Amino acid sequence: MAKLSTDELLDAFKDLTLLELSDFVKKFEETFDVTAAAPVAVAAAVPGGAAAAAPAEEEQDEFDVVLEGAGDKKIQVIKVVREVVSGLGLKEAKELVESAPKAILEKVDKEAAEAAKEKLEGAGAKVSVK
Repeated sequence: MAKLSTDELLDAFKDLTLLELSDFVKKFEETFDVTAAAPVAVAAAVPGGAAAAAPAEEEQDEFDVVLEGAGDKKIQVIKVVREVVSGLGLKEAKELVESAPKAILEKVDKEAAEAAKEKLEGAGAKVSVK
């Protein structure tokens, strides 16, 4: 098999959906017995880390929409998730809703995040914007 460069791998990952990339990370972790989770203690150990994070929040221009729970109307929430997240099939949307809490949209502008939150909450889901 031909060896891929780092740039070629990154280009391949850019073409994957969030669910496909999540599946890849799980398989990678299982195959190599590693974890891709960032160490939490590093952020806590940085002196003044909380003070440095405060100004960044004021200038935040990218938001994540996180599905906290589907609520009572799971089917309606699945339909809205398919509408909000492009390229999702019924199975992927169902898995995404059932794996809550889970990021639905990542690094979107404030207007898109608020619109998605409004649609999801209208369907009965619990949603947060970070």
